Amino acid sequence: MESLLQGATRLFAALGYDATTLKQIAEATGLDPAKEGFGGSKRDLYLAVIERASRIETEALEGVVNDMMSADQMTAAGAVHEIVDRYIDFCVANPEFPALWIHRWLYDAADLTGLERQYSQPLITMTTSVLEQAAEAGYIDDTADMEYCVWTLIWCVHGFVQGGVLDESGDRLGPENPEVLARFRRHLHRLAARTLNLS
Repeated sequence: MESLLQGATRLFAALGYDATTLKQIAEATGLDPAKEGFGGSKRDLYLAVIERASRIETEALEGVVNDMMSADQMTAAGAVHEIVDRYIDFCVANPEFPALWIHRWLYDAADLTGLERQYSQPLITMTTSVLEQAAEAGYIDDTADMEYCVWTLIWCVHGFVQGGVLDESGDRLGPENPEVLARFRRHLHRLAARTLNLS
């Protein structure tokens, strides 16, 4: 089952839900989705892929977000930077997960509604709430739009992991280049520090 989900994730991330067929998944994985509990339903397999991706992301990030709830004035800035680093590292290690959501942002699988509400929104809401609590405590700038701070992090990291940046020759450089990744990380830390007035 796990091998099938991994293979299906790679194909849905590369081609999108609409352009991926069960035949392609079976050929890529050597497994028949019908015999792995999904019958002939691409929809059910896709839903399992999204559920798995969300679970893995939540397990990777929930702890560091919760840690910020116990942060004080001295550690709030460090906690924000840790969230930034953990999210960058997670998406770099699992580029197929941002790709799944980017396809959905472009209206792939548009007939499957409510997935963001069910799988993305809880972690976004939790992170926003933690930042708002830190702002109320006076640890970070309370004039910042915390929800948009979280979304800015998501947009930037997803875009960088999937699209990279162009060098002066017009060649694409991405997170596989350590210097480029380090430069992006520094930029995102500076962005967070200035937006939230971190000391």
